[in-house]
Amino acid sequence: MNSLSVALAIPVTQLVLIGGGEFSFGETREIDEYIASQIPRDNRTIAFIPAASGSAEYAGHLGKYFKEIDATLVTTNVPIYRGRDSRRQKNVDLLRFAGCIYIGGGVTNNLLGTLRESAAELAMRDAAAHGAVIAAIGAAASCFGTHTRDMRGVTSSLPALGWLADTVIEAPFDAESDASLRRLMSLASHGVGIPPKTALAIGNDGQARVLGEGKIAVYRK
Repeated sequence: MNSLSVALAIPVTQLVLIGGGEFSFGETREIDEYIASQIPRDNRTIAFIPAASGSAEYAGHLGKYFKEIDATLVTTNVPIYRGRDSRRQKNVDLLRFAGCIYIGGGVTNNLLGTLRESAAELAMRDAAAHGAVIAAIGAAASCFGTHTRDMRGVTSSLPALGWLADTVIEAPFDAESDASLRRLMSLASHGVGIPPKTALAIGNDGQARVLGEGKIAVYRK
């Protein structure tokens, strides 16, 4: 599958959901080059959110890597690690005025507990509607549907960010072990599985293209 249509719940310019992969090994290079090409020419800033992993070093490594792709890109770590960080005006402004917001992978619970329905997420939505590229990888990508898997196993699912309407996302996805996505399908009409080294790039009209080397899985009730 090279393209499909998804229902957007909010306005976006470009939303890139990456199944996973190690950028340091070149596993997401094609995807990352695409992201770089979509960032506005007059705003070459990448705001990195570390909430899913809690790693302060992640942004530095990613920024160096994006510099190799395009020397005009400048990556800033937005220090959102816990709920109060998502309310700080400096962090909110870094997100609202970025050319790209990149959310690193980690644990769904960490990201949603910190970001969901916060001032920072509202700033992300504003940026997405006004030209910024929003990119998320792994567990962070899974958080853009209506619900996602509880990675701590306390419950079967968690309310997610809800940027996609009536849709759940599983990333990274393994076609031979799709039970988790099938369980989430009880909460939505559509399910999308994104394997590692693969991404779904969704435009403002909901039309999406597949990037990378894997195949997207689409489930419908």
